[in-house]
Amino acid sequence: MTVRSILITGCSSGIGLDAARTLRARGWRVFATCRQEVDCDRLRGEGLESFRLDYADEASIADAVTEVVARTGGTLDALYNNGAFACPGAVEDLPRGALRAIFETNLFGYHDLTRRVIPLMRAQGHGRIINCSSVLGLVGMTWRGAYVATKFAMEGLTDVLRIEMRGTGIDIILIEPGPITTRIRENAIPHFEKWVDWQASARSDQYKTLRGRLYGVKAKKDAFELGPEAVTAKLVHALEAKRPKARYYVTTPTYLMGALRRVLPTRALDWLIARG
Repeated sequence: MTVRSILITGCSSGIGLDAARTLRARGWRVFATCRQEVDCDRLRGEGLESFRLDYADEASIADAVTEVVARTGGTLDALYNNGAFACPGAVEDLPRGALRAIFETNLFGYHDLTRRVIPLMRAQGHGRIINCSSVLGLVGMTWRGAYVATKFAMEGLTDVLRIEMRGTGIDIILIEPGPITTRIRENAIPHFEKWVDWQASARSDQYKTLRGRLYGVKAKKDAFELGPEAVTAKLVHALEAKRPKARYYVTTPTYLMGALRRVLPTRALDWLIARG
């Protein structure tokens, strides 16, 4: 039986790392990529095939696909677009550069990598491309405007790609997690510090609360928060089911928000979300 192969991004920790370890244990050949070579080296120490891929670096994307082709002879069964970052801040305080930077990674990088692997999948007549979105691809929430914008955009682009790829043997799938235990909060701090001049903001008092959450030690999990393995469980179904779903919700908040946005008037949903 031919070993199935998958390229996963953002494997240094959290969702990507759990996915890489689990799929390898299930018999998949996993190409576990990271932005930093030091993380790739650590994963190679675990026995994973790992090399660098940074969504914001076009050359690294091209090199990663070339590496996959060299190692497999030109085949790839699945791609899991997972890596992303957040840049917290009120929308009115986000400069153009902040949006440009987050879109480069969270959307343009996904798109670039996807376009480069589709020819491999077309040639072999099958493949699965799974994009990791978020509950924030369904509804917007305060302080998360930059991240929300990238996920809303990804949802639309993925929906159109799914329709366009009908009949090719290539399935296009969304996974939409709610609160998951990862390092996204810690990893967001440098972006916040770089782009948001919170002291000059009309919301400077409100930023004190936000900064407390960003910099403070998290004493307990958020309500309904699950571990990365909850996302991996849906990923496994998306990869191995004969007829995968178009989208997979993960965590209670995603199911709840998915339902509420269909039944509530916009202003009623806004009021509910604003209450936290």
